Amino acid sequence: MIRVLGRQTSGNVQKVLFFLEEVGVPYAREDYGRQFGNTNTDDYRALNPNMKVPTLVDGDVTTWESHTILRYLAALHKPEFNGATPAEKTQVERWMDWHLGSLNAPYLAVFRDAKKPEAERSADFAAQAADLVAQMKILDGALAGKDWLALGRLTLADIAMASVAKRCLEFPIDKPELPNLTRWMKAIEGRPAFQVAIGSKESTIAKAA
Repeated sequence: MIRVLGRQTSGNVQKVLFFLEEVGVPYAREDYGRQFGNTNTDDYRALNPNMKVPTLVDGDVTTWESHTILRYLAALHKPEFNGATPAEKTQVERWMDWHLGSLNAPYLAVFRDAKKPEAERSADFAAQAADLVAQMKILDGALAGKDWLALGRLTLADIAMASVAKRCLEFPIDKPELPNLTRWMKAIEGRPAFQVAIGSKESTIAKAA
């Protein structure tokens, strides 16, 4: 039985749950991180030296970093989610890497401060929000005339992006109309697997930890 160690509310944990639910792979999720205060222990550090979530335990295999976990799971259970050829893989994985290299920093900065009163926000909040909007425009442009980010179908690119993109669209910051990104997000939100991942629907395949 696959074990996913991480709190339901973590966007990175939600990526892994989205995949498992979409493919129908049974798993057990266990509460770790933040309010549970159980990642700063020797036992957890032995599993994940970063002391963050998610960590995936699959028999003798233990791994961490959400996108690495997605690649591992796809290789085992749904290879087509990561492309069938090296050329196809580049179309999928470039978005996974772009997420971490371009989107993640402004996303995290805005995530930390967006709900605070303006006077309590970091000095660079406006610059970070502007950067985030610029990245969202890139996503919106990439989805023009497309249903999915890569290969004309749901792939790891969409699964890795979905939980963070949802939050980006919901942040109370000034942003333009993003019709393609909004349309894509609505399609993602309509998928039962994503609904389970974000906690708005009960799983039929997850087992009690």
